Amino acid sequence: MFYFFLACAMLIAGYFVYGKIVEANFGVDNCRVTPACRLEDGVDYVKMDPKKIYLIQLLNIAGLGPIFGPILGALYGPAALVWIVLGSIFAGAVHDYFAGMLSVRYDGKSIPDAVGYNLGAFAKQFMNVFSIVLLLLVGVVFVLGPAKLLANKIGFELDKPTAVAIWTGIIFAYYFLATILPVDKIIGRLYPLFAVCLIIMAVGLTTMLIVDGYDFFPNGVGLANVHPKGLPLWPLMFITIACGAISGFHATQSPLMARCIPDEKCGRPIFYGAMIGEGIIALVWATLGMSFYKTPEALQAVLTAGGPAAVVDQVATTLMGPIGGFLAIIGVIILPISSGDTAFRAARLIIADFSKIAQKDAIKRLMIAVPLFAVGYIITKLPFSVIWRYFGFSNQLLATIVLWAGAMYLVRHGKFHWIASLPAAFMTAVVATYSCVAPEFPLHFGTNIAYPIGVAVAVACFVLFMLKARNTAVVADAPDSPGSIG
Repeated sequence: MFYFFLACAMLIAGYFVYGKIVEANFGVDNCRVTPACRLEDGVDYVKMDPKKIYLIQLLNIAGLGPIFGPILGALYGPAALVWIVLGSIFAGAVHDYFAGMLSVRYDGKSIPDAVGYNLGAFAKQFMNVFSIVLLLLVGVVFVLGPAKLLANKIGFELDKPTAVAIWTGIIFAYYFLATILPVDKIIGRLYPLFAVCLIIMAVGLTTMLIVDGYDFFPNGVGLANVHPKGLPLWPLMFITIACGAISGFHATQSPLMARCIPDEKCGRPIFYGAMIGEGIIALVWATLGMSFYKTPEALQAVLTAGGPAAVVDQVATTLMGPIGGFLAIIGVIILPISSGDTAFRAARLIIADFSKIAQKDAIKRLMIAVPLFAVGYIITKLPFSVIWRYFGFSNQLLATIVLWAGAMYLVRHGKFHWIASLPAAFMTAVVATYSCVAPEFPLHFGTNIAYPIGVAVAVACFVLFMLKARNTAVVADAPDSPGSIG
């Protein structure tokens, strides 16, 4: 129990200490008028209360990732806790902060534009395509996941595939409405309430774990890899836990709230702080996976039989009873649904930015949303396991690119780039190594070959970055307007 609360305390301390360092290095300026005030359109640019924005941001970024990912990561043992803490403080929260604040500085533009302004035109075009693909994968994952959970609880007395199909249709219909309606009509009103339910769920499950007398980490807190299938901790754990420590998906969500914040000082609590909140949720579920089940083999057995959704169902129902368990599961269902709709919304905005289609008129929003959802429906026909694997890799690759963009922004402004460039180099090693060992990729090497390749790619990218940084003119007060630097 001590180690769990120590990990939580470290995350909170990270927000107050390292978060302030990141904020000071970025250089917030409350004299700047934010996009919400300057470009208000009543649809996407809508000024809102910072407390409400924080809760919306937390819900937007906390899909299935901080639950399913840490449950799967728990198979590796307490090393998962270390990565959640360190990853959230030094990588994930830094990534989210720059994704949000760069959007604020660039008129609320989506992340491909923010990357393009700092890494060049090719990076922007790559990110336009890559971000939309990732968001479609996210949207589909966050349709099928909650649909399966709902079918388990409310099956309409139908067979499982039919019940899942019905719930998939219902969730898609909701996503469509949330994608095209103004941000303050559904998202702004309901999501703060949903976020409170999420927090209650996490606190309730942890409390019942203590009340019922479960031993926290019954197999000890050593950092040895205990995965029952013997899967290598590096780099698989860092891809598996994903959103619980760092997530590129967050970079697609932060600009949604960047269009709503009233001043730049809100950036640290909203962007950096929401990632710390997600890290705590990830700690809860990783701890439940390691403590509710006495051995990794017991956890693996449930995962094999029904996947992470079965673990959520069993843990919640056992610890909180039928009613409390049902409410806890509803809280878990809210997470992916509230991220899936904003995934499609973010995809609509990226396409709108790229094609320069104004989104104030409903008919223009429909022009983008209808074909977007048609493609999403087609993707639902692929096996869920395949979608999830590609989502995990794409997610971390996007996070890596955004960190490099943040590092280059700091170079251009004469700032201390290491807070972004070091985690960028680390994540480069993660994704490069994973692409060499994962079975879904053509280069399927052994670890003795994949590990050196991963390190070499990371070193090469860092050297290229330093060469680029050396040749980049530094202007401390460089203009942030896209029209000036695009």
